[in-house]
Amino acid sequence: MSQQNLRGLSVQPASAQELLAAAAENWQDTSISARYVRAALAGDAELDVLISAYRYYFYKSEAAMALQMAIAVCNRVQAAEKWPSDWASLKPILQAQLATPNVRLYVNAYIASGYLQARLGHLAIAQTIAKQVQQLQAQEFGADILLGILNPPLDEEE
Repeated sequence: MSQQNLRGLSVQPASAQELLAAAAENWQDTSISARYVRAALAGDAELDVLISAYRYYFYKSEAAMALQMAIAVCNRVQAAEKWPSDWASLKPILQAQLATPNVRLYVNAYIASGYLQARLGHLAIAQTIAKQVQQLQAQEFGADILLGILNPPLDEEE
């Protein structure tokens, strides 16, 4: 196997899973682990790679990159399922299929994007996402929690 240079790292050509494993092994050195994650994302990354990259960026406190991955997961699932892009048309589909893995993945990634929007200061976008997910009436996705954080109750003594 020939060697390739991964922006300063000499590695054997590897699968995305091997690159993600190398990122995990080098977790403490963010400059190295980030290179492995970027290499795993090169090209048309599979859904599991996008999810792993989301987790990596989330736990490295890189909200902007985690948001990109959450949006990519939503887009990938939405395209694969051929779902509409507008919420009014999408909501009944999500409600009807809430127990299916792709819907649960989509909604989890969508509410994660809302949380990350809030972390990045985009409160109106976060509010919209949380309200939409709340409409699904599925407590396990945390929309009520996010809305509670975004809209804290006024202190009764004030």
